[in-house]
Amino acid sequence: MSDKRVYLYDTTLRDGAQTQGVDFSTVDKTAIAEALDSLGIDYIEGGWPGANPTDDAFFAEPPKLRRSRFTAFGMTRRPGRSAANDPGLNTLFAAKTKALCLVGKTWDFGVTSALGISLEENTKMIDDSIKLAAERVEEVLFDAEHFFDGYKANPAYALECIETAYKAGARWVVLCDTNGGTLPSEVDTIVREVMKRIPGDRIGVHFHDDTGNAVANSLAAVEAGARQIQGTVNGLGERCGNANLVSILPSLILKMGYTTGVGEADLTHLTRVSHLVDERLNRAPSRNAPYVGLSAFAHKGGLHVSAVEKDPRSYEHIVPDLVGNRRHIVVSDQAGRSNILARFRDIGIDISADDSRIGALLKTVKDKEFEGYAYDGAEASFEIMARRVMGEVPDYFNLKSFRVIDERRWNAKGELITISEATVKLVVGPSFHMAVAEGNGPVNALDASLRKVLAPAYPELRDLRLVDYKVRILTPNEGTAAVTRVMIESADEKGTRWSTIGVSANIIDASYNALHDSLVYKLFRDGAAAPAQQARSA
Repeated sequence: MSDKRVYLYDTTLRDGAQTQGVDFSTVDKTAIAEALDSLGIDYIEGGWPGANPTDDAFFAEPPKLRRSRFTAFGMTRRPGRSAANDPGLNTLFAAKTKALCLVGKTWDFGVTSALGISLEENTKMIDDSIKLAAERVEEVLFDAEHFFDGYKANPAYALECIETAYKAGARWVVLCDTNGGTLPSEVDTIVREVMKRIPGDRIGVHFHDDTGNAVANSLAAVEAGARQIQGTVNGLGERCGNANLVSILPSLILKMGYTTGVGEADLTHLTRVSHLVDERLNRAPSRNAPYVGLSAFAHKGGLHVSAVEKDPRSYEHIVPDLVGNRRHIVVSDQAGRSNILARFRDIGIDISADDSRIGALLKTVKDKEFEGYAYDGAEASFEIMARRVMGEVPDYFNLKSFRVIDERRWNAKGELITISEATVKLVVGPSFHMAVAEGNGPVNALDASLRKVLAPAYPELRDLRLVDYKVRILTPNEGTAAVTRVMIESADEKGTRWSTIGVSANIIDASYNALHDSLVYKLFRDGAAAPAQQARSA
């Protein structure tokens, strides 16, 4: 096949949510969708409208995507009713997405045992549902559940199901390895057989990773002729996960010569997007992840380092910068300058590569990362730090001290309550201020007391709100004395969102650091005028 265009379909927001310990909020979903859109992923599946309150809220206020096609997921009609009168299908149409992916069974065993219906009725369900969906939305995908198992058990029926969907109007027929048991050699054979019925540019694949072959299976399917791959960021998903799009993308583009919606310039943001998703989930990024892990291009002493310094191709299969990663020499780390320059370009700072301030910022970043800071998921904190090194960020206010008190007691009604109270001492311009506020927890109280002082001085802060707050323990072996990382997401009435980070052995101190960056970022971005003079003491 001469066509080298492969389409990427991301299911992180649905399949990824089935990962043990993962629970996306609507804020998480929006942030991840926007990151995938900026990368250039062709399709972003938002979830299953009507399945749970989170998905309902997400589809009610969908993210504003520029490059990706927002997609809803659901199932074919139920047995015993028409497609037009099926409540589940009508809920999907109400989501008003341009694309819709409908799952249906293609394994005869699942049809007769799980659904308890005839094979003919199942085929009719597929036909009815796809035809109606093709009338209601611009693009329909058929998710052929358990296709590979079905093909092995009864190839004639499995092929009949997907051919029915294709003829009914499905733009893509997606062959699913739902239990993850298929191997690459089988994938090649089966995909080529399917292509005798359905063109390769209408065939997609979706592999689970139960044998550790999901990435290999996906690439084998493309080589056989399929032109869509479904998967998740970092391989998230139930059991052993799904095909990892983060590994698939650079292999397709850099190794196999295929083109995708993700261009080579976009690919340089791959590491950042991978780490951003982990940070949103409060998960430590895998150090040894292919392409994007911290250790993916790490070399420690001896012959390897010597060889890499002479010719990186000795132990590096690609240039790390191509995927936004960097070489890491454990003994003497000389890398990172190009990454800093790339991040500067992202935030609109034009600076020469030989500017001495680059070295100062690189040292600051490395020192901060050693303390536990991670800026992949906290772009606003990085920008404030960078612009401060450049001398662009004014001193909007100086904190002299803060104190937070928590009181847990029984009130007059016999109810057990906890009250948080924060006191701050701030200098704004020539004036000293002290404010006290109560809140729903210590962070809320601290935020409220800061705003009592700052909001009158800076009207720009009046529409600022905190929309998410996450804490991660960085040194779990230290128990309650562990170092904590706090990440705060903020938003304003313009719809802008940004994330900031703080690290400290004291969770309130870490929270203040993140709050401080959020306030300063808002003031700087909105062009707030700093006071002419700061008082030097209380």
